[in-house]
Amino acid sequence: MTDISLETDVLENGQGRSLWQDAWSRLKRNKAAIVSMLVLAAMALIGIFGPMFSPHPYDRIYPQYVRAPASFEAYPRADNILPAFESALARARVDIGEVTVEGSQARAAISDDEPIDERITRYVDRSDLFSNARIENLSADGMTGEMVADVQRLRFLFGTDANGRDVLTRTMIGIRISLAIGLLASMMALLLGVTYGAVSGYLGGRVDNVMMRFVDILYSLPFIFFVILLVVFFGRSFVLIFIAIGCTEWLDMARIVRGQTLTIKRQEYVEAAQAMGVTSWGILRRHVIPNTLGPVIVFVTLLVPKAILLESLLSFLGLGVQPPLTSLGLLISDGAANMRGASWLLIYPAITLTIILFALNFLGDGLRDALDPKDR
Repeated sequence: MTDISLETDVLENGQGRSLWQDAWSRLKRNKAAIVSMLVLAAMALIGIFGPMFSPHPYDRIYPQYVRAPASFEAYPRADNILPAFESALARARVDIGEVTVEGSQARAAISDDEPIDERITRYVDRSDLFSNARIENLSADGMTGEMVADVQRLRFLFGTDANGRDVLTRTMIGIRISLAIGLLASMMALLLGVTYGAVSGYLGGRVDNVMMRFVDILYSLPFIFFVILLVVFFGRSFVLIFIAIGCTEWLDMARIVRGQTLTIKRQEYVEAAQAMGVTSWGILRRHVIPNTLGPVIVFVTLLVPKAILLESLLSFLGLGVQPPLTSLGLLISDGAANMRGASWLLIYPAITLTIILFALNFLGDGLRDALDPKDR
């Protein structure tokens, strides 16, 4: 007989190996699954710690850099600094010499027929590009010198959005929110669906019939209507999103586990456990549920991206994540609205979500193979 819940598997050295040790050993041989696991771990670390090291807060607005294209070059560009500096100095009514930009400083030689009034620095400070304007190298007669101002050079590797916020930082925040919602909703659906489906399938008869009819009733309730009710009674919150998704997505899980349980409970090892007086809960815990892990794990890896997409739908309707907080789904929705004029708003969040989805699918296939009792 085949039993994925056997406690030991005889090795060449005579030592025992548990189910999880055996599954991990076979999972390590699947390179695609291991790479996917590392990618997901890297994404999780980026989502958690990335915003902490970003120079731009995710909700910081830069009015002068609205929909700035993605670039490795710092903003403002040198060809934009020079005209702006010359324009500010022109209002000071002084003669302007050579204007240069060195790193984060702009310099210009200035002169006048009378001693230069240091108050002219205010004309430069009024500009959004410059700060800390000052006069250096002033001559003894005070009629020549250099106007120096600091320039805040900013880098937007992923560009900025329609409000002037850094897309890279918001993408990292989106990874954090989307993965958190996907994992929490999936874990909630896993606990409810596996427990409910295993109990229903194992007990069978009228109990199974009543429990499945209850599932059918819940299937008939519109998902959006259910979420709207939750929002009306409890208000919009991060916790509400994964509760709403988890409370609806466990229905598919329950059906899958019930079907597996109906097959497993007829196996010889389950009948042997019943003959030995093992309790129903013991049989469910040691024999039934472990043998359903293969399809369950695969379904969970598909449920995480589904939960992420459902969250994006809720956010689009105004029932999910609210700005300035964001998620990958919300970023993609905003990017689609600005796709023609600012394609980078769609490209980078979409690529990030695609990588996560591919990694989840490859990891799910690897876990399915590792936990399949027929491959033991």
